[in-house]
Amino acid sequence: MKKMSNIYESAANTLGIFNSPCLTKVELRVACKGISDRDALSKPDPCVILKMQSHGQWFEVDRTEVIRTCINPVYSKLFTVDFYFEEVQRLRFEVHDISSNHDELKEADFLGGMECTLGQIVSQRKLSKSLLKHGNTAGKSSITVIAEELSGNDDYVELAFNARKLDDKDFFSKSDPFLEIFRMNDDATQQLVHRTEVVMNNLSPAWKSFKVSVNSLCSGDPDRQLKCIVWDWDSNGKHDFIGEFTSTFKEMRGVMEGKQVQWECINPKYKAKKKNYKNSGIVILNQCKIHKMHSFLDYIMGGCQIQFTVAIDFTASNGDPRNSCSLHYIHPYQPNEYLKALVAVGEICQDYDSDKMFPAFGFGARIPPEYTVSHDFAINFNEDNPECAGIQGVVEAYQSCLPKLQLYGPTNIAPIIQKVAKSASEETNTKEASASPAALAKSVLAEVPNQVVDYYNGKGIKPKCSSEMYDSSRTLAP
Repeated sequence: MKKMSNIYESAANTLGIFNSPCLTKVELRVACKGISDRDALSKPDPCVILKMQSHGQWFEVDRTEVIRTCINPVYSKLFTVDFYFEEVQRLRFEVHDISSNHDELKEADFLGGMECTLGQIVSQRKLSKSLLKHGNTAGKSSITVIAEELSGNDDYVELAFNARKLDDKDFFSKSDPFLEIFRMNDDATQQLVHRTEVVMNNLSPAWKSFKVSVNSLCSGDPDRQLKCIVWDWDSNGKHDFIGEFTSTFKEMRGVMEGKQVQWECINPKYKAKKKNYKNSGIVILNQCKIHKMHSFLDYIMGGCQIQFTVAIDFTASNGDPRNSCSLHYIHPYQPNEYLKALVAVGEICQDYDSDKMFPAFGFGARIPPEYTVSHDFAINFNEDNPECAGIQGVVEAYQSCLPKLQLYGPTNIAPIIQKVAKSASEETNTKEASASPAALAKSVLAEVPNQVVDYYNGKGIKPKCSSEMYDSSRTLAP
């Protein structure tokens, strides 16, 4: 048996596990021009699907909102992706015509696609290319993708607006208003930040609250000017202008201090022509709430423990352990595939578990003494205490139990997952992420940080030792 360090090196080389930390997060904004529907008599309802390539196959990552009856859509939905400098990250943007009756792609018409790498977008910051239809034929339609680094303050702000006494733009009914918020950039251009839903037939609408990153809203500058426009939605896509106003995030934060924050919605043409013109309505900010986005290290440094539990597949589909083709093949000098995976993953996770005691289970085998099939057994054959001392203990228990088992089936991991999930659910009652801090020694598994952060943020659980103590370097200027 090789030393543990040699096993780890072999595992890392075989499985392709490298220290590949995310360089940064990037926000992608998408707009299209000249989209044509298959039906020449109508305009499309376009939606953009973002796909990423992995192992030669395309997988959907996210999609924009659907913009009804529009040939030049500018989407408010952002795509947030991790950027790895050392990797070629292939992206595909597909435009589909999503009818109002169906949201599934199988019912949608494909209007065109564009392939590129994330590196191309990041290096150019603004990438425009033709949309290619089936057969890679280019038409007059195009897509533009703008990249922006998500850096500095990555907190989110939740905003809720309503309005009263907006101008009526419709003859036989009331206006159908929606609100757009634009960020004014340093180069005098404006960037769409958010578009609310349409509230039908209402001159005093209350729009749904929404969340947007502080970085997207104002690039971390609370004094950056924001331009807000209220429109009356029309089914033909030619929306009527109601009015506009400007503000800043600093002004909006006044709501958090109990101040009344509202603006007159102004139509410049009416203001110039009408002597008695006051406004085209009032827009009120009802809510401004900042959601702090804690990082993975906030939780780890706050004492979050990652309990590493092993479940090993002992079904016959792995092959006879005496056969060199088997994943469980017992080689006198080389670790098999299960040992490589176990050590490569376990060596990383063990740094975040203070007691280094790891429960290890097996499923899909006939076990002694009766040799009945079990889908939930301790590989040390101690059902009262299935924990093994460190990764070495798990390796030894695996090597000891393997010759005593009869590989069988079927593949049924559900009982073990349910057992581990029940144990994990007991930890959520604390409303804090756990125990004493663990040493930060190695980089962690790729998916674990995001899963930890998403889980705790989703439940509104803060780290035990919050990073607020050193937040002075990240806090927005008053």
